[in-house]
Amino acid sequence: MHKTHVIAVVDDDEAMRTSLSSLLRACSYEVLSYAGPAQYLASDGPAQTDCLISDIQMPGMSGLQMLDALRAQGWRMPVIFVSAHQSDLLCAKAREANVVVCLRKPFAADKLLAWVEVALRKSENT
Repeated sequence: MHKTHVIAVVDDDEAMRTSLSSLLRACSYEVLSYAGPAQYLASDGPAQTDCLISDIQMPGMSGLQMLDALRAQGWRMPVIFVSAHQSDLLCAKAREANVVVCLRKPFAADKLLAWVEVALRKSENT
């Protein structure tokens, strides 16, 4: 039986969260959606996640801080960061943290989906 991959989406922008969730569901992924890092970290989402898509800059806790917290808890799921306010420094830090890719908003749906497939292959090899 084919396993349905679970993609977690963490973004404080409700419209972006809804759009990403709809796109991923249309491609037969199961989607867990969170308005911010605190909600994701407090849930059982990390235990279910095959790939995490997160905004990099959010109020309170950044995507990088969330990633640090996840790694400290032993979670190693592949991560795709997206941001409208992307900086070279943030992306360099993300690469150091072994993030699959940093995508600048807006991005093409097919580009994101291609990176999700890369991330899921990476997940299966870990």
